[in-house]
Amino acid sequence: MSMREQWGTRAGFILAAVGSAIGLGNIWRFPATAFENGGGAFFIPYLFALLTAGIPLLIMEFTIGHKYRGSAPLSYARMNPKSEWIGWWMVLVAFVISTYYAVIIGWAISYSIFSFNLQWGQDTETFLFQDFLQAADPGQVGGLVPGILIPLIIVWAVTLGVIYRGVKKGIELANRIFIPTLCIIFIIIVIRAVTLPGAAQGLQAFFEPDFSAIMNGDVWVAAYGQIFFSLSIAFAIMITYSSYLPKTSDITNNAFITGFSNSSFELLAGIGIFGALGFMATQSGVPVEDVASDGIGLAFVVIPQIINQFPVLSGLFGFLFFASLTLAGLSSLISITETYVKGLSEKLNISRGKAVLFGGGAAALISLLYATRGGLHFLDAADYFINQFGVALLGLVEVVTIAWFMRRLGVLQDHANSISDIRVGGLWKLCLGLITPIVLGYMMFDLFRQNLMKQFDTETGNYSGFPDMFILTNGWSVPAAALIIGVILALIRWRRNPETEADKGA
Repeated sequence: MSMREQWGTRAGFILAAVGSAIGLGNIWRFPATAFENGGGAFFIPYLFALLTAGIPLLIMEFTIGHKYRGSAPLSYARMNPKSEWIGWWMVLVAFVISTYYAVIIGWAISYSIFSFNLQWGQDTETFLFQDFLQAADPGQVGGLVPGILIPLIIVWAVTLGVIYRGVKKGIELANRIFIPTLCIIFIIIVIRAVTLPGAAQGLQAFFEPDFSAIMNGDVWVAAYGQIFFSLSIAFAIMITYSSYLPKTSDITNNAFITGFSNSSFELLAGIGIFGALGFMATQSGVPVEDVASDGIGLAFVVIPQIINQFPVLSGLFGFLFFASLTLAGLSSLISITETYVKGLSEKLNISRGKAVLFGGGAAALISLLYATRGGLHFLDAADYFINQFGVALLGLVEVVTIAWFMRRLGVLQDHANSISDIRVGGLWKLCLGLITPIVLGYMMFDLFRQNLMKQFDTETGNYSGFPDMFILTNGWSVPAAALIIGVILALIRWRRNPETEADKGA
């Protein structure tokens, strides 16, 4: 591996790893999850999940990439040729996510501009769904929406341009700019949010503990789910990024820094979001739970409503909020796209430029579907099913395969301990070999049960009330296609010898 294919510094790697974890979803997912699952008491299962699943999984993926020196497909092929399909499955899941993730970043760019004159008006919900997205009925494509298409082109131009420049001059440099800027902007937003009238009411709702909730098993599952999704585990990102680490990098220390940095940002996001929600609840004369929301409804409907009520400089703070969403999204999209660019480059033995053109170009073309009038519904279905039945299921398969079938935890432990100050041992193996598979296994069983029951229950209906055929073709088929195409790619012969440098210590 040439010096051009390595991080310039350890800080560059950590910024990139943290940047991949701090995505758009973390800004609104964690506050909503904590609020719905015991408030301040949720931090107990959350911290337990971080220490028993999040950081152990980060250590495992960092070690895989660092030891086998390749993308997820190449690293798995070097561990065991029969497991290469898992690496490609990861890459295909990342590919799918990148196609619609870019569109949401485009929304954030547009809303950054709308902020200056509060273009969304007083009815922010109507503006989002009718004026901006021009949403059609589920299943209808409709025409391209210029207000979405133009920022989408900008997003892909920036992302692919950064990746084309490589690791040190592209990805690392971008994250050295994006992540500190994101943190500064978000701290400004949080300071403003907690100084608004009524902010204390929102913070009380966020932090007030309901200790009875932690006796509920679903709360613990929610905590593990939050940790799992927020750290970008099983996306192929961490394996890919760690393959660029120098040979003497401290694996476990990097994992702890990444895990706790991401959790700190999530906590900061919760403080800022609920401080603002408290202000809105006070202005409206209603409880905080009446204005609390999650997903795009919080970011693109509720937040603009809050900004409308800011006493001064509302346009400026609106711009700062949506600019922070844009930076968080770009840092994540860059890391997601790098997974399949590197995978294609190694499998086909082609240059980075060609891999960017083929992989990134294909993702950009497919993302046009989500820039149409019907794009919101396609995005909603794809996002739910690829995350629940792609990422979560993939994580279960990954840890069970490595711990139970290939029995590689001992080998990975030896490698990590040989270069790390913090050594892992039996507890690490217990977390990965028993605790994490049990929790993820239960999560998957419950998810399949809930969704299959909805599929055949005429009263409850499908996810988001979508028709059966729409759910089948744009929901279930998405993670299924990622798995099938991943298996097919694993069957294609390598244009280079995957055994080169295999099993060498980094």
